[in-house]
Formats: sequence, structure tokens, C-alpha cells
Amino acid sequence: MAGQLVEFTDGGFEQAVFGSERPVLVDFWASWCGPCKALTPTIEKLAAEFGDRMTIGKMDIQTEPQTAGSLGIMSIPALLFFKDGRVVETIMGGANEDRIRGMIEKVLG
Repeated sequence: MAGQLVEFTDGGFEQAVFGSERPVLVDFWASWCGPCKALTPTIEKLAAEFGDRMTIGKMDIQTEPQTAGSLGIMSIPALLFFKDGRVVETIMGGANEDRIRGMIEKVLG
């Protein structure tokens, strides 16, 4: 889905992320997390910009806790970058657009 923010679920995570042929950025968040909500417009903007080359989406750890637990997510926001089915980069806590963009460009190579 080029340019569109994806909503990941526990049930579809393995296929959507581990099985993806494209790099994937997953923003782990929760509705009660202020820094997470502040990050959403940036993630949406980057999804519109890089969505033709990378799948970018969000995963609510409150409604979808299984995957976050299995990946060891202990604090949010947490941005995990996947390539070839494995985590290749991580940004924990808040991050500005330039830092996230730089990481996306690094992962895309």
C-alpha cells in the first residue's frame, strides 16, 4: 500500500512484517501515551513520502499486546525497522523527523 499508513495486528504481523519483501517500519504505540500521539503526524508524513519503497505502520500495544511482548518491547514509543524478516534498527522513545528519516534512508540503502 504505497503511501498509506498500515495498522498492524497480532494475527497478521508475521506475514505483513516477517514475510514482507520490502523493509518495514513499525511504530509500537498506545492511545494513552502522549509522546506516541505526538509522533503520529511524523509517521503519517513519512509513510506518504516513503510508502512506495517501505511499508510503514503502527501497532497499538494495548489492543495487540502479543507481538510487542514477543519482541521485548518494554517502553513506547518504539520504532522497529525490519528488513528480510529481522529487526535491523531500533529507535526507542521520542525521535524527531530528521532522525527517523535518516534511519529510513539507511535501512533502504
